[in-house]
Order: sequence, then structure tokens, then C-alpha cells
Amino acid sequence: MGQRAITKNTLFYGDNLDILRQYMADESVDLIYLDPPFNSSRNYNVLYKDESGLESEAQILAFEDTWHWSRHTTEPEFLALQQQGDKLADLLTTLVRVLGRNPMTAYLVMMASRLVELHRVLKPTGSLYLHCDPTASHYLKMILDMIFGARNFQNEIIWQRTSSHNDSKKWGAVHDTLLFYSQSDAFTWNPTSAEQDAEYLKNFYRHKDERGIYRFHEIIRTASMGERPNLSYNYKGYKPRWGWRVEIEKLTMLDAENRLVWSKVGRPYLKRYLDDHEFSPIKSMITDIPPISGQAKERLGYPTQKPLALLERIIQASSNPGDVVLDPFCGCGTAVHAAQKLGRTWIGIDITRLATTLIKSRLYDAFGIEAKKDYDLIGEPTTLTEAQHLATQDRYQFQWWALGLIPARPHGGQGDSKTGKKGSDKGIDGIMTFQDDLSGPHKRIIVQVKSGKVKSGDIRDLNGTVDREKAAIGVFVTLEPPSRNMEIESLEIGRWHSEAWHRDYPKIQILTIEALLAGAKVQFPGTDTTLKQAQREQEKRGEQGALL
Repeated sequence: MGQRAITKNTLFYGDNLDILRQYMADESVDLIYLDPPFNSSRNYNVLYKDESGLESEAQILAFEDTWHWSRHTTEPEFLALQQQGDKLADLLTTLVRVLGRNPMTAYLVMMASRLVELHRVLKPTGSLYLHCDPTASHYLKMILDMIFGARNFQNEIIWQRTSSHNDSKKWGAVHDTLLFYSQSDAFTWNPTSAEQDAEYLKNFYRHKDERGIYRFHEIIRTASMGERPNLSYNYKGYKPRWGWRVEIEKLTMLDAENRLVWSKVGRPYLKRYLDDHEFSPIKSMITDIPPISGQAKERLGYPTQKPLALLERIIQASSNPGDVVLDPFCGCGTAVHAAQKLGRTWIGIDITRLATTLIKSRLYDAFGIEAKKDYDLIGEPTTLTEAQHLATQDRYQFQWWALGLIPARPHGGQGDSKTGKKGSDKGIDGIMTFQDDLSGPHKRIIVQVKSGKVKSGDIRDLNGTVDREKAAIGVFVTLEPPSRNMEIESLEIGRWHSEAWHRDYPKIQILTIEALLAGAKVQFPGTDTTLKQAQREQEKRGEQGALL
């Protein structure tokens, strides 16, 4: 593919550093939003929760050593940054010397390498928003100052992500930070506004005339403003101590338009009408966008999922319809979703097969758009040969990718890529759930994935697991073609009967990777409840939203 300006919606699987260097041209992106892991000693890699609400045991192998200083990954990146011989190299060298080679400095080296590339791909009119928390925000701001220049720091934005936090021995931690940098002084800015608080409107907009609802707004100066000679005059017998806020010609015009009102004690005010000011300019303290509650329809089960409204506000403020929006840590795809909704071209990158599975599902549910048709999907196997190559490179990543074809949520132990030993999974690689009776419980489908040689005994083992787990159906996913004996074994096991649909379904179903790539599906009745569906959007491409 090579470095070029990407003009079509594109979802990449892989390490964002490699993808930025390999695929993305200089000055080709209008807006970057990134919400990387915060290095706050938490596991941010779990994508799914089981029906009881407990986190899945599945871990993302790609993140295994991310926050440990590694001589195989961190050290080469650090040396490459040092060799640049610039202020960033000096800063990182000092931080490593003072703090040591530890998880924090490993995290900062990882982020610095990527921020250098993000600066390269950003247009002169572009902006970057880095979403972080206090764990490392002070270090990240120093790094950004070195890369973008301190004068291109525009805002520190505070988002109140929760109203309470159980920190009994210190101030409750209730906010995240967004560091807003531009590439130059000529950055895109749309003065976006937010809806006024309902309680504020109720308390202050209490008056009404033939034009509409209004509030009293100050028209005279206060002591803090000081006195200005040209604004100190007598109007209709009233001369304020510190003068007026407008010159007499403007005041006379407002009076003629019936925009002045006098209180019972004879104090003048300006009428500020609700229809003129029902929206207020957005501020650096965001308190009107709540976090996603556990019961919200928007929630997809991703632990660090951000509200769609937050990303819509950022995208509206710092880009225009048709612009290119990049999220290099796209997770469950909120920035991608917002960009699609607002008519921007989007680029999403993530290093986990699970994330790309969730994003594909989200885009289809919300907009009806599919991979291979409406956007490019790069880095995932699309042919049997590519699938075979992935299996030889990393069988755990192959397993998670194969589960995403169904899709099923992962289950079981992580395993060790160094020793090749698999963690305890009790014969279960993935789980699907469905509901054939809307008033009944969710039923389970057990999924096993095999990338090597297979035999008829594997089918008997899967059937035993299905019975032990009291599941309805078992699915055997295989890279190699099944033998005739395996097919006979699955037929002899029999069928599962749906009382609600009065139909029988194969109890053990064999699906090859080749068949799944061609569109084959698991057979079951009712509604698939494995992945929570995103709400359907009424797409209004290019709509900018409320602006001042």
C-alpha cells in the first residue's frame, strides 16, 4: 500500500507505530483523537463481560509487556529517539536517568515514538486531543511541548467522568484530562456550543414579552471593570457609578428595539432572549456530558468506552465535514462512530483482534455499513492463505481472529506465547449466547478453535463440554478440512431442539475458516445476544450540529 493520503474510511489491525510509518503520508490528517491506556496499573484490555456481569478471563496477548521496560522493544525505541538529538531526546534521556528504566518510562517512550509520527501526519491546520488521567498527564504534556512546541498548546480540557468516587483518604478522583494541541496558529476551529443546563434556564429565564422568554443581563459596568470616560454618561436620568457597558449610540439603539428593561428599583438591564442564547460556548470544563452508565443503550461492554457526545463535540469543534479524523488507539470505536455520523473520513487503528471485531459489529449495527464494501479493512486475513500465515505466526491471535468471524466472545486462559502452553480453558475458546424465547433465559453456544490437525475425537470432546456446561450447541472451527469421520461423528451426536421455534438444529456444527470467510454462519434460532448491539443511527452525513 505504501505511504499515502488516505481518503477512504479505513480500519487497521496492528501496531499503530508500524501502521503510521508504513501507510500514512505527511500532513494527511485533519484531526487526531487518542485515548491510549493510562498506565494506571489496570487491565484495560477486557472487551466482554459474561452474563453474570463478571469480566471475561480473556486477555490480550499483544499488551503483555507493554508497560515493562523491555530490551527487545522499549530499549530500541528509546535509542532511536535519543539518536534524533533534539529537545525530545534530551527530555527522555533526563526522565530515564531520573526515574530509571521502569513501567512509567517505558510507557513514555512508547507514547513519544507514536506522538512523533502523529505530529508528522497532521496537517498544518490540524489538531490533536490526547485523552489521559493524572497518572502521566504531566509527563505527557512535557513530551507534547517538545514535539508540537509549547506555543501550540491550546487547552487543558477537564471532563468530569463521574460525580463520585470512593477515595476516603484523599480528594475524590472524578475527572479525565484532554490535552489539546494544534500543529500551527492556523488550526481549524468551529465555535461549537453546548445546551444550557435545564435548571439554569428555569432559574434565570423567568420573564416574557411579545418576542419571547428572556432574562435580565447586565448593561452597566462593575467596580472590577473600572471606569472608562467614554462610557460614563447620563441616560434617561440614570448615570451608573462605573459607567455603561456600551457607548450611548448602541444603548439608544437597544432601547429603541425594546431591549432595555428597568427593575422596580430603577436599575437598567438588557433583555437577553432564550432563543438567542439557549446554547452557550463550550468551555474547558466539561460537566454536561455524563459517563456511560451500566444500563445505557450506548454501552457496549468496553471498560474505557467514552460517551459518543464527547467525541461528537471534539470532532465538531476541530474539523469540518469531509475532513480526515484519526484514532490510533480506537478500542471500541467511539471516535470512528462519531466521525461516521458527522460525515468525516475516518481512520481507526487497534492492536487487538477483539477491538476490530467490536468496531465492525458497531458500524454494521449503527449504520448498516460492512467491511469489504463501505470501508477498507487492512491487517486482517481475508483469504485462507493469509489465515494460515497468521496461525503459524501466533496461534492465539489466530484464535481471537477466528472467534471474531462468528462472532463469539473469548473465554479461557491467556496462555504463554513464549512457552506455547495454553492456559486453563476447560475446552472452551469462545462463547456465543442467543435467546430463542424472548421471555426465557439466554442459551449458550460453546466454541472451539483449532489451527492444527483435527480428528473425530475432537468432536466427541466438544460434545462432552457442551453437556457439562449445559449449553445448547457446540461449534467446532477448524483451519484444516474436517475428515469424513468427524462429519459422521457430528451427525451421530444428533440435534438440539428449540421448543420456542419447534425446530431442530445440529448440536455440533463444524465450520471451516474457508467457509466462514465465504460467509457461513452458525445455525441457531432467535436473537444473537453475544455482542451488545449499537443503536441504529439516522445518518446525516456532513451535518455540523449547533454552532454559535
